[in-house]
Amino acid sequence: MNLTPADSTVSVAPNSRATQDRPTSKNADQSPKSDGAAAQTASVATVTHLINKLSEYLPPSDMKKVKEAYRFSDERHLGQIRKSGEPYISHPIAVAEICADWKLDAQAIMAALLHDVMEDTDVKKDELIERFGAPVATLVDGLSKLDKIEFQSQIEAQAENFRKMLLAMARDVRVILVKLADRLHNMRTLGFMIPEKKRRIARETMEVYVPIAHRLGLNNIYRELQDLAFAHLYPLRYRTLSKAVKAARGNRREVVSKIMESVKNTLAATGIPAQVYGREKTLYGIYRKMRNKHLSFSQVLDVYGFRIVVDSFANCYVALGTLHALYKPMPGKFKDYIAIPKLNGYQSLHTTLIGPYGTPVEFQIRTQEMHRVAEAGVAAHWLYKDEEASLTDLQQRTHAWLQSLLDIQKQTGDSAEFLEHVKVDLFPDSVYVFTPKSTIIALPRGATVLDFAYTIHTDIGDQAIAARINHEQGALRTELRNGDIVEIITAPSSRPSPNWLTFVRTGKARSAIRHHLRTINLAESTELGKRLLAQALTALQIDPALPDSVLEKLKNESSAKSLDELYADIGVGKRMATLVARHIRGLMESDPTMPLPPVIESSRKLEPVAINGNEGVSVQLAACCQPIPGDSIIGQLRRDQGIIVHATDCDVAKRQHTKEPDRWIELVWDRELTRRFDCRIKVLVANEKGVLARVAAEIGESDANITYVGMDDDKDALMKLLRFTVQVEDRIHLARLMRNVRRIRGVARILRERG
Repeated sequence: MNLTPADSTVSVAPNSRATQDRPTSKNADQSPKSDGAAAQTASVATVTHLINKLSEYLPPSDMKKVKEAYRFSDERHLGQIRKSGEPYISHPIAVAEICADWKLDAQAIMAALLHDVMEDTDVKKDELIERFGAPVATLVDGLSKLDKIEFQSQIEAQAENFRKMLLAMARDVRVILVKLADRLHNMRTLGFMIPEKKRRIARETMEVYVPIAHRLGLNNIYRELQDLAFAHLYPLRYRTLSKAVKAARGNRREVVSKIMESVKNTLAATGIPAQVYGREKTLYGIYRKMRNKHLSFSQVLDVYGFRIVVDSFANCYVALGTLHALYKPMPGKFKDYIAIPKLNGYQSLHTTLIGPYGTPVEFQIRTQEMHRVAEAGVAAHWLYKDEEASLTDLQQRTHAWLQSLLDIQKQTGDSAEFLEHVKVDLFPDSVYVFTPKSTIIALPRGATVLDFAYTIHTDIGDQAIAARINHEQGALRTELRNGDIVEIITAPSSRPSPNWLTFVRTGKARSAIRHHLRTINLAESTELGKRLLAQALTALQIDPALPDSVLEKLKNESSAKSLDELYADIGVGKRMATLVARHIRGLMESDPTMPLPPVIESSRKLEPVAINGNEGVSVQLAACCQPIPGDSIIGQLRRDQGIIVHATDCDVAKRQHTKEPDRWIELVWDRELTRRFDCRIKVLVANEKGVLARVAAEIGESDANITYVGMDDDKDALMKLLRFTVQVEDRIHLARLMRNVRRIRGVARILRERG
């Protein structure tokens, strides 16, 4: 592990023209100053060095194409300078060399050399197709940002760039391999950036690129990116921990040497051919353990570990038994990732033993092939074709995950939502559960029964009502544990509920539920959207009956496929009615044939939207306050959930209103209501025989339906608290019910429960 990463120095071949004088492009890095943070020493990458490395495995015909790509990139980046003061062409060369270490093909190497020409110069995709072919041009396009498009915010632009990259990766995994190589070199040279930009790039690396590298099994890059991001996010902690690790090396050298010698001698005596390596944990790995378990550095004893590489699958388990005979294993610290590999294809036996002087020592045992996959992941035998018959198990899992990105994209409304779903699936911790037929399903830690159902098939998730977990009944929101056997119970009449979004964990489940809510309830959302837009237009003194010419312009400029889709987006909270109304006014002001009255927004208050509770999932009553007719109400526009109706005095509503005031609208109850509404009440009663029956009978006599009843567990208490959920027509009905219950013998107090 490199403890003090510094900027890689990459020199350019003498024949490069990159140092000639030419105006620097707007995207080129110019400041040569460095603050010296997180410096890492790397080998010097030159064009000659790159060509020599590629010549080891590429045929002469491919070498000719690579050299042509280099010359083209060199010419286009002429005069551009990095912040380190080096010619810009040094960066594509370094990226290509990292790709060459994985022995990627000529097209990927060419894309690495050309990856910035579309973004930083005036080169178009058509020109790349003509000169280097469609596959290379497509790779470069997938790596290029969307700088030419204007976005409302930096977050939106970042999300759209990630979506473009991840979808390109789903079609060709080489896109992300080149991108990770690009990010790795940028992180190695990040010390030349200003502090604010360093932190932003480091945070982005930690949140997105580190998990992707882990998900693809690229452990070498995963660890280095993690440490580099840690160094720039928390430089003081990084330096302090680095010094502590260096000091510990000297203190523990004797222990490490003794363990190494004992293990080698024991394995040799058993007749197991093995290579034994000492392994130091990454600084970020140590820091994460200290933070998560609230330990000081002196309490983290397993800073060092050992890796044993044997010659066969069977000898992994023989070596494990040999080690357990040598040192005592710690209970609960053995993991078999050979029988059940990690999601990214990683396979090893992990065991923690009590070594000399009582120090815990971790051992990883694997074969040479497992070691190769553990270090290089999908790049060890990278995949970009669809010939599934020839795919390894790792490639099939990677292929399935990449295809799931395309499925999520089809169900997702926008780039920010897409990135949210994908980030969820990138977290490395997993649980492994079984279907009734003993198929292993890997899910993110914290996944529920419903996540499992959607992983099996979208239709099973949509129709799920319950499950049997280890042959016992379980709810959809039950969190799964390692080794659970799960069987989903479905019903054809079951449909996704907005409430499901509060407990699903996987991106696939979340996107499928949102997609269903958008499409199945389209008519309800469209009608609600029309009402919200009409309200906002009226407040701007615009007749809601808009001319056809304005509606057509609005549809074309909103990127919606139809006006109904636009209205539905407003109804489910994806678009704000007030912003759409202002945009409409701008369209009308630009047309001289449509005179408008002056806008005096402060003089016109938005008319409240009337609701009756029968709108379906487009309008939902908040569970926290359970408003009923007669309560003063307010509505929160929640993305993909429509309007959430709260009582005006609800504490939850007050807190959320402070955070997002623009997403709240005034509501009133409609005059014609045809349904009943849930309401919670609690009744304090004397602990005597028959009191529950008397209270329940009186509620029925008051023409209310009981949907839930509960009580305190303390049997010896003099008073007991009864809790009911009842269905009433309005506040007047509730007040009459409470008055009748209060008269019952044994009832001390009754009140409506809120919050």
